[in-house]
Amino acid sequence: MTDLLLRDARLWGREGRTDLLVRDGTIHAVADSLESDGAIVEDLAGAVVIPGLVDAHAHVDKTLWGGPWVPRTAGPGLAAAIAYGAERRAEFGVPNPDFITALLTNMVVSGTTHARSHVDIDPGIGIGAVHAVREAAERLAGRIDVELVAFPQTGILASPGTAALLDEALQVGVKSIGGIDPEGFDGDAERHLDLVFALAEKHGAEIDIHLHDGGDLGIREFDMIIERTRALGYTGKVVISHAFALCDADDATRARLIADLAELKIGLTSVAPKKILPLRELDEAGVAMGIGNDGVRDLWSPYGTGDNLQRTQWFARNAGYSKDADIELALEAATFGGARLLKLDGYGLAVGDNADLVAVAGRNPSEAVLEHHRRKLVVKNGTVVARDGALV
Repeated sequence: MTDLLLRDARLWGREGRTDLLVRDGTIHAVADSLESDGAIVEDLAGAVVIPGLVDAHAHVDKTLWGGPWVPRTAGPGLAAAIAYGAERRAEFGVPNPDFITALLTNMVVSGTTHARSHVDIDPGIGIGAVHAVREAAERLAGRIDVELVAFPQTGILASPGTAALLDEALQVGVKSIGGIDPEGFDGDAERHLDLVFALAEKHGAEIDIHLHDGGDLGIREFDMIIERTRALGYTGKVVISHAFALCDADDATRARLIADLAELKIGLTSVAPKKILPLRELDEAGVAMGIGNDGVRDLWSPYGTGDNLQRTQWFARNAGYSKDADIELALEAATFGGARLLKLDGYGLAVGDNADLVAVAGRNPSEAVLEHHRRKLVVKNGTVVARDGALV
């Protein structure tokens, strides 16, 4: 593999400008005025360099990106949105590998090098979404790594036959199993969570549960997930996505829950909605939190582009962040936080780390987040895979 020499970079976490030498897919050296005979040289002209963005919560199987514009006509509320998506997806050929490829391509050129995507599993489509996303990811092999979660969007108990299909998805190598509002949507938190944890144990899978339920109900579900994680020895293998109840809890309850999350290494993800997770408190306690794009241009919502740097800006804005340190904390969630959740080895900006890198215009990381210009360069495993908003 030919060396790659990145000149005149503002490396996140390092003062001033520097050069980076990439060799054999890893960061080989960071210093001023580096040289390497025969290297491919890229002049970054002072662009900020961050590690590859990690989209910790996506639904790429649902996307209509590159397809028809479909005005959203679903009724209000979660149940109506779920029903609307299930009823109309066949009309537009969703899941569609071409749409998924188009979205993943936009994620790549925006600097995402790893993504965790929940894929719908239900009797209406079986495990077809698994195959559709895998086909699209294979088309972009070497540019982005996509990890899947078998997700019961229409419920497990509310959608008979889904449990067996989740089992089938895990049998064909899907890494994680999901869940959704065990009581608020599926009607029986005990049975729902018992099924999810039992399937995870059976297959050695990890768990990533959607928890939109807020207030006292969501807090009880938090406690039930924490109880099972502790009792079953699932420390470090559970993620709670959205986790809105944490925002509703009083100070004492929130502190107690965060302490339990830290003890059991239960991670969280956010897609930057109006209810913003308490990132500062989570960071201080050592709880990993990732940021993701959720669904993009689909039957749920016309919003989103797949750009996780833009989504990071949304999180910082919705959190009321204005100090550079806080904006960078949000950027850490979109990079290092997601990497912790996905258990990525060799992730980072140190010598010896994998060379998954993004160069974006800006005089510092905060400016790069807030302006999120078209990415100057995207490097995956030491190879330039995108430049100025286009695949290489």
